[in-house]
Amino acid sequence: MSRVNSISAAIRRTPYQSLSAIILTTLTFFSLSIFSLVVLGTTQMLGYFESRPQVTAFFKDEATVADADKLKELVSKSTEVESATFISKDEALELYRQQNQDNPLLLEMVTADILPASLEVSAKSVGALETIAGIMQKDPLVEEVGFQKDVIDTLRKWLGGIRLAGLFLTVLLTIASVTTIVVIIGLKFRSKKPEMYTLTLLGATNWYIKRPFIVESMVYGCVGAIIGWGMSYILLLYLTPNLIAFLGVIKLLPVPYWVMLALLGAELIVGAILGGVSSLIATRRVGR
Repeated sequence: MSRVNSISAAIRRTPYQSLSAIILTTLTFFSLSIFSLVVLGTTQMLGYFESRPQVTAFFKDEATVADADKLKELVSKSTEVESATFISKDEALELYRQQNQDNPLLLEMVTADILPASLEVSAKSVGALETIAGIMQKDPLVEEVGFQKDVIDTLRKWLGGIRLAGLFLTVLLTIASVTTIVVIIGLKFRSKKPEMYTLTLLGATNWYIKRPFIVESMVYGCVGAIIGWGMSYILLLYLTPNLIAFLGVIKLLPVPYWVMLALLGAELIVGAILGGVSSLIATRRVGR
């Protein structure tokens, strides 16, 4: 209890320095939380699009199920196919009704005769999409071919850019946090040199002398992690309704609570390590 009180007193004695350390660590972990959630969401979104039928061939009215089966067999022989599904006109109408059930006016205007039958194909690799699309386009009974390669490629580019930008910002803020904690702990360590010299004469070990500074800096890291995580969670909860409406059928939200708890646990560990390492750097450098 006395150790806890001494650490609390040490923080209160230099409130502005302590506040600076907590603010910087908070910004660091807020950035880390947002970065982690965005990367997780975009990765799941990419997985969603990669698991959907990626190439769709829309048949002319005279095409039959046998014609679709022939095209399906031809595509399967030419490249690696995850799945291939024939959608008849009636099935296309049913899907259309499900997608537009909130708009009765659109449902009244569409019949099965208007909608084309189609063959939906999922490839095992994105690189096979162009090959599959090329085979489908050569079929005289295919009126149009659509595929999502551009969407997937764009998502991959965005994901790569987000990772680089988030990593750069997090590393920058981490360096700033470590530097701030090193300076603060270093100043405190220097100001107590006479007291530590006395403790050394009384037989105190280096670890006994440095331990309060290490615990104090770990407190900065953990408090910053909790506040930064909390800010990101509040922002996520605030934006969730709008994001759900924007994403539509892509079910990424709400984020499960266990994911957020796991993120908090990981950030607490990182915060403690960040604070401990910063303090070790400060006490070693000044101690010399």
